[in-house]
This record gives sequence, C-alpha cells and structure tokens, in this order.
Amino acid sequence: MTESPAALSHLRVLDLSRILAGPWATQMLGDLGADIIKVERPRSGDDTRSWGPPFADEMTGDTDRDAAARSAYFCSVNRNKRSLAIDITAPEGADILRRLAAESDVFVENFKVGGLARYALDYEALRAVNPRIVYCSITGFGQDGPNAHRAGYDFMIQGMGGLMSVTGEADGMPMKIGVALVDVLTGTNAATAILAAVMHAARTGEGQHIDMSLFDVSVASLANQALNYLVSGTAPGRLGNAHPNIVPYQAFATADGHIILAVGNDSQFGKFCKIAGLDGFAANPDYATNKARVTNRDDLLPHIAAAMATQTTGWWLDQLAGAGVPAGPINSIDAVLEEPQAVHRGLASGIADDLIDSIPTVASPLRLTATPARATLPPPRLGAHSREVLEDILALDGAELDRLTASGVIAIPA
Repeated sequence: MTESPAALSHLRVLDLSRILAGPWATQMLGDLGADIIKVERPRSGDDTRSWGPPFADEMTGDTDRDAAARSAYFCSVNRNKRSLAIDITAPEGADILRRLAAESDVFVENFKVGGLARYALDYEALRAVNPRIVYCSITGFGQDGPNAHRAGYDFMIQGMGGLMSVTGEADGMPMKIGVALVDVLTGTNAATAILAAVMHAARTGEGQHIDMSLFDVSVASLANQALNYLVSGTAPGRLGNAHPNIVPYQAFATADGHIILAVGNDSQFGKFCKIAGLDGFAANPDYATNKARVTNRDDLLPHIAAAMATQTTGWWLDQLAGAGVPAGPINSIDAVLEEPQAVHRGLASGIADDLIDSIPTVASPLRLTATPARATLPPPRLGAHSREVLEDILALDGAELDRLTASGVIAIPA
C-alpha cells in the first residue's frame, strides 16, 4: 500500500515570523507537510536562536560550534522548515521575496503594524503579484485600535488580557502561566485561520489578510471565566488550584505529596465519598449537587482535605481509578515524559540531524490516520537552505547564488 501524500504537501509558506506565536503556527503546518521557508536575518536569524542555555548543538560536547545557532527554545518551534537567510532591507533581497511570494500560498509575519510596507512586502504589495496569497499578520494588539502600534509580548498580554487575574493563590501575587501560553494559543489560532483562508482561496482564487492579535486571543481564551463575568456582573478572582464552577476540582495534599481530584459530576462525587469515608455527604442536600457544592465550598473542602491527607498519593490514585473518579498526579516534566502513556504514544522523540545524531523533539498531537503529522526536517542552521530554496523555486544558477552570497544579500552556514 502506497503512503498518502502529506495533507498539506501542496502548500508553500513564506515564514517571516520570529519568537514563538508565528513559528508555532508554521511548525504545525510543516508537521502536516507544508513547505515552510523560514526567512531570517543573515547575521543573527530568529531571536530565539540565542535564547539559552541549553543549546542543541552542545549535546555532542563540541563547544567550538556556534552553540547559539540552535537553542532548545528555537528547536521547540522550528522543525520541518527550510532556512533562507536573506537581507530584506536590501532592495534586491526584498525583490527576491516578492518573487518567492508570487510562487507561494501563504505569507506569515509578526512585524510591527506597517513595518513591512517600507520594503513593499505588505499585504497590498504582495496581493498585486499574487492575488490568491493568504497573508497572516501576528501582532500584540491587532492592525487597528489605540494600542495597535504597541509591541506585545506573551507575559504582558497574560496580564493585560486577564489570565493572570485568575491565576495564582487568592491571597498571593497574580501569576503567569508556566509556558508562554498566549503565544502558543495565538499560533494555534493562526494555523486554523490560515487553513480556512487557504480553503477559501482554493474555491475562489481570492486570498485575504488575517489580522491575528495576542490580546484578542488572550481575551477569547478566558472562556468560561469571561462568561462568568458577563453573566453575573462579578469579575472572577484567583482561586489557586480550585475551579470557579466545579467542586471538588482542585489539588489536595496527601500523606506523602499532592494529587488532583477532578470530580466532574454528582455520580463521581458519590463514588469519591464512599472511598474517602465521607458517608452521608453525597446525600446531604448541601453537597448532593454541584451547584450546592459550589455554593457551600468553604464548608465542604476542609472535610475533603482532611480525608485526602490520611492516605498516600499512590493509594488515592489506585482507589479512584478503580472507581472511575478522575484523579491524577502533579508530574514534573521529566516524570511526564516517563509516564507509560507518554512512552506508548512516543511523545518524546528525535529528528536525525547532519551535525548531531538526533535533535530531541516533542511529537505533534495531530494524529490523522491517512495523513499523519511527521517530523522529517530538524530545526535548521541559519541559512542552511538559502541556495537550495532559490535554486528550486526561482531557478537561480550557481553564479547568481555566489554573487548574492558574496554581496551579503543571502547567507549560508559558516
């Protein structure tokens, strides 16, 4: 049986984005087979190349290599891409990108609003050479509005966008989430929007401009918390590990650690009470329904906390799993990747590389039966594919590529 072509193998994406949100989006597309051409500055490349340690290129112990070329951070969002190092500030470099855009389906950038217009690489300029191009702009606050020209980074957007107001202990400092989740969610939303626009272009021949804002994504991702406010008129606050709408649904101390108890319905609460020795609680009208438990959480939770502290985490996990009550450990990241489920699903894997045997990666969660996501290209060295891309797509010959390299318009690895 022949292997099906990758789902997006017909798409070419010019990726001028840096840091996390844009690269996350294009990595998702690359995992599904799109040809991602990562356009970078010739001398420094993507900012995250130097965001370390750790650095993947140091895994061999050869510290003479340019360790800043591929940090772990950079590697986390730049597999399945070809690196084209080109100077877009040079007229010839910008012209080459316009020619590439004419042969591409998608253009992704995260420059400041209007920043690419000076190089005639804005949407209007590229639409003139390719009416079906899907042009995705990722910014902090969007293309319009009073904050449109402000820079936006994940941490500050987590604060401005409300996520930090509901993260952390009630009497503690507001806390950011442990990963740059607004960037990740923005990248995921961008990939979804790009695919929708590509479908539209396939039907109509008409491209469009996607205006993707970290701030918009942060507010939209408030989900039930935003609706809790809009329905009640009361702004939610921080509840630590507790849930605003479900009880008991939080972390508890055990005799030797902590556990997450995630009771999602009244039947599960009854099963939990039987295991915990809280006889009568499930039938008590003050606790029998989730609405009652949320209303009376301050009275109920001390009883649950006292019961949880009497047994070990392992005991609780075994007993609750046997009864079908959702519960789980609080794993460190090393423990996560050693979980039997993670091992079975192959979540920690590697990609063959020409400089080191294998660059670690975390598998894509996109699992399709006919066209699965694949990790085929390692995160590239800066400019590793400059000549290859221009030869393949624009048919530039060796002499012309030598001239562009010598003049600094394009760059290749040292």
